[in-house]
Amino acid sequence: MLAGPYGTMLLADLGARTIKVEPPGTGEGTRRLLEHDPDYSRDGMGAYYLTLNRNKQSVCIDLKSDAGRAVFLDLVKRADVVFDNFSVGVTQRLGIDHAALACVNPRIITCSVSGFGQTGPATQRPAFDQVVQAMGGGMSITGTPATGPTRSGIPIGDLGGGVFGALGVLAAIAERERTGVGQHVDVSMLDVQISLLNYMATMHLMSGIVPQGIGNGHFVHVPYNSYPTSDGHIIIACIGDPFFVRFVDCIGIEALRDPAYQEQPVRFAAKEQIDAQISARLRDNTTAYWLALLSEARIPCGPVNNFAQALSDPQVIARGMVAEVALPSGERLRMPGNPVKLSGAKENAFSAAPALGAQTHAVLGTELGYSPAQLAQLHADGVIA
Repeated sequence: MLAGPYGTMLLADLGARTIKVEPPGTGEGTRRLLEHDPDYSRDGMGAYYLTLNRNKQSVCIDLKSDAGRAVFLDLVKRADVVFDNFSVGVTQRLGIDHAALACVNPRIITCSVSGFGQTGPATQRPAFDQVVQAMGGGMSITGTPATGPTRSGIPIGDLGGGVFGALGVLAAIAERERTGVGQHVDVSMLDVQISLLNYMATMHLMSGIVPQGIGNGHFVHVPYNSYPTSDGHIIIACIGDPFFVRFVDCIGIEALRDPAYQEQPVRFAAKEQIDAQISARLRDNTTAYWLALLSEARIPCGPVNNFAQALSDPQVIARGMVAEVALPSGERLRMPGNPVKLSGAKENAFSAAPALGAQTHAVLGTELGYSPAQLAQLHADGVIA
């Protein structure tokens, strides 16, 4: 529900003209999420849909009908990419898989993001974000042995699938410049979670050691953790011995001046004691006080922000990461911006998520040359809406 819309949102943010094909009637699933919630909806659309579908156009086509499939193939003839988030096998049953689309447009690139990918024994298993977070190993190292496995607070299973889907599409476009031929991009959400294990997976495969959850701490560096202050929490990340020496000078805990602590193995063996002493010291003053002191000493640190703090951070604002989208009602809705900054691109201007089928007649009439009579007949037959 999120991977495909998020991947195509990223492409739309980067300038791709993006036409969302939805079924007549209800539209796609995220349209209905929170649509009537007084806090999380605007203009009859919930926060999911408003965010994920900015910069897109909506065209309603019944892909289950022969006439609808013919309309869709007319669009494919002019398209660069077809991106789907269906379960494995759906595009084949609809007759819109890569092989079918390549018959009408050999340059077409298709991308499917699914739970487990197009090959292997688990292709037909249903999956949502937390399923692949769990199966991918990441939950086992999030949290602690005492708290048990903990999912990521953001839906990294879904969002990761979308990011890699967009990356795969861009790679296929670059390859098409060389060959002139399109191809299929197959992204498994579980594959993405395994990829994100990165060096930690290599460490396990080298040693056979199964890592455990260590909360906000680190399995090598000390101090590297979140610590309570008098009014919040702060992250301190001392990577390497020189940082630790500067840190001790800055924070003024005499017990940590023991020369033995200047070597990482000794610090790691005494991790619990060191963290306890730092926590006790930092509780004496505010987050702002410690950030100022530690930043002056160039100790890597940062506040543990809540959403309100993160979305008002001057650096975040300066980078355009809180964008404004003008809704048809005239309200200006704020949402996360585009993290990719291209030196040759214009500053991002975001258009609102479309109403269901809002551009059906415009796209089919202007772009495909369908006559008013054709559009009226397709509409009457329930093929488009």
